[in-house]
Amino acid sequence: MGQLQLRAEVHGERLLQARELFFEQGDHPDGLVDPLILRSWERCRRFGVGDPHLTDVTSTMDRVALKTEQERNRFLLTQSRPIMEHVFEQIRESGSMVILADANGLLLETVGDPDFVSRADRVSLMAGASWDENLRGTNAIGTALAEESPVTVLGAKHFLQHNGFLTCCASPIYGPDGRLVGVLDISGSYRSLQRHTLGLVRLSSALVEKRLFEAFHARDILVCFHSRPDYLGSPKEGIAAVSPDGRVLAMNSSGTEILGIRQVDAVRRDFSIVFESNLSALIDRLRHSHQGIQELCVNGKLIHVQLRGQLPTPSVHGGRGDERALPPRPARRADASAAPAITLDTLNTGDARLQAAIDRTRRMLGRDIPILIQGESGAGKEIFAKAFHNSGPRRDQPFVALNCASIPETLIESELFGYQGGAFTGARKEGAPGKIQQANGGTLFLDEIGDMPLNLQARLLRVLQERCVTPLGSTKTIQVDIALVCATHRKLREEVARGSFREDLYYRLNGMSVTLPALRERSDIRALVSRLALAEVPDPTLAVRFSEGALKAIEGYAWPGNIRQLHNAIRVAIALLDEGEQLITEQHLPEELFEAPLAAAPAQAAAGGEPMRAAEPLASGSSLDEIGRQAAMRALEAAGGNISSAARQLGISRNTLYRKLGKM
Repeated sequence: MGQLQLRAEVHGERLLQARELFFEQGDHPDGLVDPLILRSWERCRRFGVGDPHLTDVTSTMDRVALKTEQERNRFLLTQSRPIMEHVFEQIRESGSMVILADANGLLLETVGDPDFVSRADRVSLMAGASWDENLRGTNAIGTALAEESPVTVLGAKHFLQHNGFLTCCASPIYGPDGRLVGVLDISGSYRSLQRHTLGLVRLSSALVEKRLFEAFHARDILVCFHSRPDYLGSPKEGIAAVSPDGRVLAMNSSGTEILGIRQVDAVRRDFSIVFESNLSALIDRLRHSHQGIQELCVNGKLIHVQLRGQLPTPSVHGGRGDERALPPRPARRADASAAPAITLDTLNTGDARLQAAIDRTRRMLGRDIPILIQGESGAGKEIFAKAFHNSGPRRDQPFVALNCASIPETLIESELFGYQGGAFTGARKEGAPGKIQQANGGTLFLDEIGDMPLNLQARLLRVLQERCVTPLGSTKTIQVDIALVCATHRKLREEVARGSFREDLYYRLNGMSVTLPALRERSDIRALVSRLALAEVPDPTLAVRFSEGALKAIEGYAWPGNIRQLHNAIRVAIALLDEGEQLITEQHLPEELFEAPLAAAPAQAAAGGEPMRAAEPLASGSSLDEIGRQAAMRALEAAGGNISSAARQLGISRNTLYRKLGKM
């Protein structure tokens, strides 16, 4: 492409000057190009995307391989196609096309004007081609994925010069669980750029996200909300998926933004904690509302709420009535509740300290002695409590858990002790039993008991002494029969000394104390890994295995998040396996597992290992592609052949490094 043609296709003299400074002189064009574009150019140059003046393009995958990828992304495609068709109707005959790509930048499907499609084919802007930034340089699809934000790449802002005739606007798509699943793009000739295109593609990606969320949670209760009632039903509304028992299963990004909370503060928590209101009471009020909208005050903010999805309807028999027919959701792993109940016997996987705790606790079965479980966060305290319950004579009775740290102080009293109808604003007219009453005959598990407010500690002590509870707003006492198990990561003796925990309650709870070892202290990690993997894939014909390298990496990591972190790592590793693949290797494990060996590398020579070679200077006059290859090889050698460590050292993904090595 000559200078005259380039001048005709760049957008202004500043961009021309920026390209000359960056690509010809190797200088930093501060202030001449968008910071986002400059970051992308720097990434492309650092990792050797290729000579920006070359016109060579990477080939597309064959039809069979593309069909496989489309089937893998069927849920995304199904929900995106109607939006893509609608968007194309708005821009038809404008010399443009609408593109859907997956989370790796692979183009899954396109729809566009025939005259522009033929031009796009020349640069492989077609289904089956990858537009990952590390392959195609700066482009809207790949850069939107790299930046995780909406992007416009106009003309000569593309890294590769032969893409300069394009103007592309792309916006990421996030799935129901908040993970990046794809990107929606509108591409056309840079001469036909419309100011509204980026806004259109952002709105379209938001509509796709909404469809994905509602389709996946079609059989759950959908709590839709916004600070303005006229925004209900729009892409800007917040949506929370809630189970019939009141547990928040998921919340979209608009929802967390409206409430001013994080995903971790909403998901897997009780509806009453997140929305500061009782779900059953809200459903009752909405059934009698003419407009189908109710107001709630959450975190001091007034929101308008509407319910959709799978709502229970009252029947003449007082139970759940007929439910609206809804399409099936995508397949999920079988609910853990269907698995055999875990007991103290099944908890034992060979660690001596854990076995000692199990043996001590087993002696308390059937006795009216409170159990206090101590240990780091994520060490398995609630699982241990459930195993204790399932091993004793109360196994057929309720096991009721309450996390004292996760419930606002204003709500914990009603959650624990229950309330009488009309006890406070928003209370159900028939009242509600508290956790203590719900656990009658079974086991009450109070997690993070060290975070219970002082004023409630006195009430709890009285319940434990008198074996009766008085709901809020009532003078009537209710007899209860409960086994009590508490857990904390705090040292309660120190809390007593500080005055933040009652000494009399401490001695009442500490009937028998056990401390669970941290995961890094356990000797049974391999057996635990096998058990957690089996729980994720119970079918023996599909059982996954771990390579020796993967097991050593797991054993060598400190696991600050303990069993909870290990479980998440195993779930992610299984999800990363390709169809039919059953061996988990280092490349499937989280990258943080390999940070310690890298940090310890300089000390390896002192320990008798082979010292790491000093980096040799890059050959002068090398092309950017060759520099990228050399950098990849150096990193791989320094990491001892470990792909994950080398990719982390380079600041790129494992898949990108595989592709670079594949070019060699």
